[in-house]
Formats: sequence, C-alpha cells, structure tokens
Amino acid sequence: MTACRTLVRTSLSSLEYKLLSSNRRSIPSISLQFHPSISLSSSNLCFTSFLSQNRASSRSYGSSVEAISRETTDFVDETIKTSSILELSEDLTKDKVEELLSNHDDDVARFMKMERRSEIDNVGGQVRTHQRKWFPYLDMFKSGSSYLTSSEVIEALDPYIMDVRKERIRKVVKNRSYSVCLVVEGLSDFGNVSAVFRSADALGFQSVHVVSCDSTKRYRDNRHVSMGAEKWLDIEVWDTTKECFNVLKSRGYRIATTHLGNDAVSIYDMDWSCPTAIVVGNENRGISDEALELSDLHCSIPMKGMVDSFNVSVASGILMHHAVCDRTSRLGFHSDLTPEESQILLAEFSLRHSRSAISIAHEFAKQKEGRPMPKL
Repeated sequence: MTACRTLVRTSLSSLEYKLLSSNRRSIPSISLQFHPSISLSSSNLCFTSFLSQNRASSRSYGSSVEAISRETTDFVDETIKTSSILELSEDLTKDKVEELLSNHDDDVARFMKMERRSEIDNVGGQVRTHQRKWFPYLDMFKSGSSYLTSSEVIEALDPYIMDVRKERIRKVVKNRSYSVCLVVEGLSDFGNVSAVFRSADALGFQSVHVVSCDSTKRYRDNRHVSMGAEKWLDIEVWDTTKECFNVLKSRGYRIATTHLGNDAVSIYDMDWSCPTAIVVGNENRGISDEALELSDLHCSIPMKGMVDSFNVSVASGILMHHAVCDRTSRLGFHSDLTPEESQILLAEFSLRHSRSAISIAHEFAKQKEGRPMPKL
C-alpha cells in the first residue's frame, strides 16, 4: 500500500507539472494549491475532478490521464472506506464467532433440516453413549404434525433441481464421512474459521465443531473466504471445551489435540481409521490447558524448517488431508457412510439446496401431487 501511495503521489506530481506546462496556451491557468488543512486524499480527489473535467471523452485505457485518474479514484475510495471503518464504534466491529454463525439469513443453525438423534438419555438425563459409528440424522423430516422419509424428500425435490446440480450433490455425499471431525477451539479470527470450513468441505469432512471464546473476530464478514462451505457442513457451536469433548466422547470419538510437546506423537504415526476428533487451537495461545488435559492424546505435524508452527487454517488443512490419505491407504476409502446414511444425507443436502426447497417439501407433505413448479 505504501509503494502504491508513493507511485500515485509521484505520478500525480509529474502529470500535474506536464499538464500545467502544456495547457498554458490552451486552457486558463489553474492553481492546484491546496489549503493546509486539506488531506492528501482530498487533494487527490480535487485533482481527479480536474482531470475528469478536462480530459477527452474517449475511454482509451492506454491514456496516461485515464490510468492515473482511475488509480487515484480507487485510492481515494479505499481511503474513504478505511476512514469510515475506523470511525465505527469498537463494539459494532466486534462480533463473536457464534454470533457470526447465527446472524446470517441462512444461518448454520437452520442448515440442519432432517431430524437429529438425541444426545440425552430419556431416562437418566445424561449424555447417551453411542455404541455404533456416529451418524447424526434420523430418516425423517418434520412437516407440521407429519413426517417425510428421506426417499419422500428426494422424490419431492427431484423435479425442481437441475440434473447437473443433482449429480454434483450425489458425488459430494458419496465422499462424505463423519469418522473424523475437526474441532476449532477459541479462534478469534473468523477468516481462519472460514478457511477451515472451506478445507473441511473440499476434503470430504462433514462435521466441524466450534468452541466459542470471549475473543472477537477481526473482520465483519468473511464468507468470501469460506465460499459458502458452511452451508454444506454440520457445524456445532459449543460454549465450553468440556461440554464439546464430553459429547464427542459419547459419540465414540477419541480426542487428539495438536500440541508441540515431548508427549506428542507424529500425525504420520497415527491410525486415522479410528473415529477421531482433531482439535486445533487459538491463533495466539494455541490449545487451552483444559483441552490438553481432557484429550486422549497429543499430536503434532513434523517441522523441517526454522519455524515451529503453521497458520491454524494451514495446519487444519494438512491434518485433514493426511487423515484422508491415511484412511484411504488403510481402508481403501475415506467415506464410510452406509447406503441408508447416504440417502438421508442426500435428502439433507437437497433440503439445503435453496430456500424454496423447504416450502416444496412441506407442500409435498400436505398433498402428494401439487402444481408443477419451475426448476430451482
């Protein structure tokens, strides 16, 4: 940015001199002296206005006047935007991660459409321990007082989803797995959280857990980083690390925290065919002491350079990619959903496809045959 500003200032000074020299015979002399109280950005704005009024009407991109004025305008716009952001109240620019996950119109809490399995024992009120491989959904979608099965949901939505889109969804579901999940603990930069979501979706992980913290994010909206990946993931937000770990252990996961310590094992020596919840920590503090104490094992990514750490989103990508490779090497595949589970997840994704999908499913539940609708 400093180099850009220096270039703009130098270019403006040079061009100002040339214009004043060449235009003395054709246009009245115009003073470009500015009041001391006017900032550089204001001077650029005034000079840009002068250029726009006196340049030819041609939109030649080879013109030096056009190039400088466009660069200057971008610079001024950026300066104005930066000033506006700095003027915002500190409270308005700070949002907790869990608030970001719930304040959007299509928040992730509403992404999960099919009915989910209960975590609590109906008799004792305790967290239920699941004996079989964890899968979160039941084969039912609630519509009023009635329910649709996954096959009925697919039947209802199939005519309204383009064939290319349906094929893409089928391929994604075919490569999904719940056997390894990712836990991000206390990340304060939502840009990192978004990057983790994007990597998880790309590598076939369906389950991501976010343990919130009191720290706040750095940017107001980073969904361009995740590319909307959170729409296709099961994201669960937890208030405490202990609560998150207890539920994960009840689902049959072993908890592996990333930590640089003498007792840490290399990720390359781990058996990733076992259900594993891999935990990454805060950008500055790393894994909390509570997480280290409650976890089943500590692991690390071997380093070959002078630095001893990765960016948290990069580390997450490496961990997940190696888990996929190890599982494929040992099992012959990463995804391990049964045909029934795949159909339920296919119905879940079909319901997430668009906002109108839910209303179509509800209409299908009321009457098996409805008025034809255009494709979504």
